[in-house]
Amino acid sequence: MAYLTAILASAFGVALLDARFRLAFWRAPRATALTVLAGTAFFLAWDLAAIASGIFLHRESPHMTGIMLGPELPLEEPVFLAFFCYTALALYAGAVHVLSLRAARQEGKAP
Repeated sequence: MAYLTAILASAFGVALLDARFRLAFWRAPRATALTVLAGTAFFLAWDLAAIASGIFLHRESPHMTGIMLGPELPLEEPVFLAFFCYTALALYAGAVHVLSLRAARQEGKAP
């Protein structure tokens, strides 16, 4: 349970930064949701292919919920994948924002 809690708490922190700087979800909620969903689906398909080929194996841990969505697929995996995609999107949007501010300052147009 600790792992799922850590993922959700971290996602909350990213959401706070996103809200403060209007990086992704608070700038374009629909596009953000679709992008995170598409990324999560892609990586989940990748995981399922790895599970089917015997590359990924689940090991019991006292830090996980123990809820399995399928063979070798714990509940925490799709939650982590969604967090991973949202964080990547927020980081990208933040980098674009910083670079655009820097360019505006160099042109003398920034506040």
